[in-house]
Amino acid sequence: MEKKQFETQCVHEGQLKDTLYKGAISPLYMATAYSYEETDRYPRYFNTPNQVGLAKKIAALEGAEAGLIFGSGMAAISTALLAFLKKGDHVVLQNDLYGGTTNLVVEHFENYGIEYAFAQGLEAEDFEAKIQENTKVIYVETPSNPLMKLIDLAAIARLAKKHDLVSMIDNTFASPVNQNPIAFGIDVVLHSATKYLGGHSDILAGAAACSAAHMEKIFAVAKSLGGNLSELSIWLLERSIKTLSIRVKQQNENALALAHYLESHSAVEKVHYPGLPSHPDHALAKKQMRGYTGMMSFELKANVLRTTFEKALALIQPVVSLAGVESTITIPAITSHKLLSPAARAEQGITDQMVRFSVGIEHLDDLKNDLNQALTQATHEG
Repeated sequence: MEKKQFETQCVHEGQLKDTLYKGAISPLYMATAYSYEETDRYPRYFNTPNQVGLAKKIAALEGAEAGLIFGSGMAAISTALLAFLKKGDHVVLQNDLYGGTTNLVVEHFENYGIEYAFAQGLEAEDFEAKIQENTKVIYVETPSNPLMKLIDLAAIARLAKKHDLVSMIDNTFASPVNQNPIAFGIDVVLHSATKYLGGHSDILAGAAACSAAHMEKIFAVAKSLGGNLSELSIWLLERSIKTLSIRVKQQNENALALAHYLESHSAVEKVHYPGLPSHPDHALAKKQMRGYTGMMSFELKANVLRTTFEKALALIQPVVSLAGVESTITIPAITSHKLLSPAARAEQGITDQMVRFSVGIEHLDDLKNDLNQALTQATHEG
């Protein structure tokens, strides 16, 4: 059979067959104990039926040979990094990563004897400037959280191959709908599956996708760290991914329209969204992304009371996390990046007036009206 299109893969790839009752969906296998005479199947070994099926789906969507499902995005990220880094090794990272990833590196890598450096820019040469003889990994995140900065994936992949390094990316903000890093030469793709893959704000999960050879190394660490996901959550995640394509495409459409709307609003200082011509990486976004994602951030003008704006929203919810079907906002300075020092946030360009906006699938007019009335209420006339 010919390779199926992305939308079809979302629905059918990796789905388990109900051979007993002929049901239309994957059966759920809740067992944590299996016969040792016939198989080494065990949940912590990531090889129960539902785990294997979902891993195949994730791999197919990312164009990878193998996939693995974790209990959280940070479980996937930490396991992948530790699979390729040991005492005495060095990693070069992007300097504006998800706060949890930065905290993992800064607070814990020294305990493992792992050295690190953050590139002081987004170009390949900025990363190359930090490479040492003991460097083993390059780690990026594009679009970045929350400033929506982009990195040239093909350039990073070439750099990694030039120096015989493993390249890794957090692809959460883009999702497989909008971006497939492996097609550009990236080695390991990571996701907080809590976000777009889950899409309904009710599943905590992570995922990794890469070559079979790289997955052997990740699995060797994963089975020891024990960051697997429960069978019920795996089943729910597989169900959720069936609608991934249609959800994200609607979020893309809404976000692009709202980015233009907010950019022209008198209460907004700046909008960070790669789909806008004003975004410094817009040309790169058109080159390596199929859609611009449902994520953006914007900065309120100094005369807009941020807390009033948050409380005035009637439809859009101020909550942590992102990428659900419902539209939400959060303030990076007090949520996703609160573990960073004020100086570190300022260095990255994260201000107290910055709002991260996760656009949902609601009607565009309702979202515009909600934003406008909240911004109007929050604008302090002096």
